[in-house]
Amino acid sequence: MQGLMMDVPLTIPQIARHAEALHGTKLVVSRLPDRSVRRLSYAEVFARARRLAGALRRLGVRRGDRVATFCWNHHQHLETYFAVPCMGAVVHTLNIRLAADELAYIANHAADTVIVVDRVLLPAFDRFRHDLTTVRHVIVVDAAGGAEALPGTLDYETLVASAEPDSFDAPLDERDAAAMCYTSGTTGRPKGVVYSHRSQLLHTLVVNQAGCLGVTERDVVLPVVPMFHANAWGAPYAAALAGANQVHAGPHLDARSLLELLVSERVTHTMGVPTIWMGILQELDRNAAAYDLSALRHVLIGGAAVPESLIRAFAERHGISITQGWGMTETSPVGSTSNLTSELTEADSSTQYAYRARAGRPLPLVEARVRDESGVRPWDDSGMGELEVRGPFVAASYYNAPEAADRFTEDGWFKTGDMASIDARGYIAIRDRSKDVIKSGGEWISSVALENAIMGIPSVAEAAVIGIPHPRWDERPLALVVVREGQLCTPEIVRDRLAQQFPKWWLPDGVEFVDAIPKTSVGKFQKRTMRERYHDYYAHACDPVAATGAQNPATPVGTPIA
Repeated sequence: MQGLMMDVPLTIPQIARHAEALHGTKLVVSRLPDRSVRRLSYAEVFARARRLAGALRRLGVRRGDRVATFCWNHHQHLETYFAVPCMGAVVHTLNIRLAADELAYIANHAADTVIVVDRVLLPAFDRFRHDLTTVRHVIVVDAAGGAEALPGTLDYETLVASAEPDSFDAPLDERDAAAMCYTSGTTGRPKGVVYSHRSQLLHTLVVNQAGCLGVTERDVVLPVVPMFHANAWGAPYAAALAGANQVHAGPHLDARSLLELLVSERVTHTMGVPTIWMGILQELDRNAAAYDLSALRHVLIGGAAVPESLIRAFAERHGISITQGWGMTETSPVGSTSNLTSELTEADSSTQYAYRARAGRPLPLVEARVRDESGVRPWDDSGMGELEVRGPFVAASYYNAPEAADRFTEDGWFKTGDMASIDARGYIAIRDRSKDVIKSGGEWISSVALENAIMGIPSVAEAAVIGIPHPRWDERPLALVVVREGQLCTPEIVRDRLAQQFPKWWLPDGVEFVDAIPKTSVGKFQKRTMRERYHDYYAHACDPVAATGAQNPATPVGTPIA
């Protein structure tokens, strides 16, 4: 016996129709490259999106064709988020911070037919434009408006103004592809994740729950996370479905510019990577009185582990509560958040901070498990294994990448590459990336745990810990530390702090002070680059046993030495 309910496909046009019908007067606010601010209503944005879809049809874009974007966050980018999938094509966001050869590979691998490019990004686009093999049209977004198209390109505003609007009512299968995003390629070539209409709509519904973004019609959402990275964590679709105002910062992502928008637009919800919020914290510490953030209710930080010290600093110095989120391009991307349960809201502050610093509990519809060589580990926070997830908005495979089939288990789970544990309350703790965990003397050391502890030192701005080959112990930790301007830090200070929390064999053998930590295109620490740069750091380290007769520093007390 089957249910007698309407079989209405779950598609992105449903979000568009709902937002148009009920929230047409709400605003999309964009900061342009010249720092001016443009305000459009949802009614205007969706009318423009319909005409953009009509223009793309006139250019020959058909169902299933890939339309790429190479843009900052602004209303035109939002228009492509709706125009392309609502006409049955696939919107493919290109990460503007990747190298030219990677971008050419990604666009060609995806077989993009059209690319929408910000005029201010044309110099970066020109570095790989001539390597593209499938692109037929380049559309330039000129934020100043009214400029003629550059040779060989089409002008975005001219196309939109002259096109007939699309109906957005073409029959779509909810399993049709709606969007594509490629992983950052930290190991091997970037891999394409293809989101369906169904997965996008389900992810939107889930992240809009109170346990995640919790966006309502009363809210104002500023996604600092780029729209070219993992769907801006779903914020544009979530805000549109809820009817919240949206604010987009364009290319101005420095702390002062972001704080100005948070204040002037009375932003209630914002989200971004830790490096952005470290800069904002420093600006607030310098001049908190200049910024009225009384409207701000929810800050979601993800993309990398959030140090407990950062969470404490925002709460105790500025009254701002931080929620940590975990996810990946492959999970659409939000998979868990560190919101406190009712039980934990009654706990002491130290316990609450410790839980806010975890990756959190899986969102509804997401299942999680930790597995090692012995099998699936119990939820008791013991040991460390690889985190695996499954759900209706988790990737089942990569696009045209059979070589990556080993990332998916035979029983249908995605292997995240994160080393984790889960406690009895269901809170995930990310211990490290599988490629970043340090194996020293046969024992595991978490680089993330050491980093978070070092960043808790008041004089430290940033810190990264990497495993470096060692002639005797396989690997030993090396700490790279950025000191706050005008502050003092020494290797002894770092080691003394770590010695209070970790066994002696975990402590880095070397501490190097650097001007900056190299980062990936999305603000994560670029550990591969650091490991290459310091590969020979311990190559001539003296043998502690031969020199002093000391026990293996990586061997716990009481463990026999092999």
